[in-house]
Amino acid sequence: MIYTIFLLFLEVWILANVSIIELALRVIVAVVGFWLIGEFMTRVITHAARRAGISKAEIRFFREGISAVFILLTIVAVIHVSGLTSEFTALTLSGIVAIALTLALQTTLSNVISGILVLLDNTIRISDLIEYSGIKGEVVKIGLRNSWIKTGEGNLVIISNSQIASGPLINYTASGRLLKKL
Repeated sequence: MIYTIFLLFLEVWILANVSIIELALRVIVAVVGFWLIGEFMTRVITHAARRAGISKAEIRFFREGISAVFILLTIVAVIHVSGLTSEFTALTLSGIVAIALTLALQTTLSNVISGILVLLDNTIRISDLIEYSGIKGEVVKIGLRNSWIKTGEGNLVIISNSQIASGPLINYTASGRLLKKL
């Protein structure tokens, strides 16, 4: 396997008339660049999630998801900078895969992105008393896809984060915290 990869890089090096040092530098820059961006994104989102009181298990799951995405992007970048595939083929395949994934995961991605925005904006936190669409209660859990509200009667209401982010939300306990942002 490693021998085959070595032969592919050697063939690309001979055909592209690029020095082996330049090819190695391109690959190293791609790997280090994507690693740094992935680490930065993971730390920012993890910090916001901890501030919002999300459980360690959910944070770990989200970190693993971000890592998987950036590993995939790194592999694609290495293949591209090494010249193993043409730009047209890479763009076509990545476009088809992106369209298929976004259509399949549209609702989930909407909820996750809304969850991240809710966490970063500090709109709601654990123990806040909120009202949304006639449902009034205390926030007991904020997840990436949905938030859990405990009503005065003791019922748990699970609301998707995209609805919370787009709908009229009244936060009774965070007025001081949110007014400081204005």
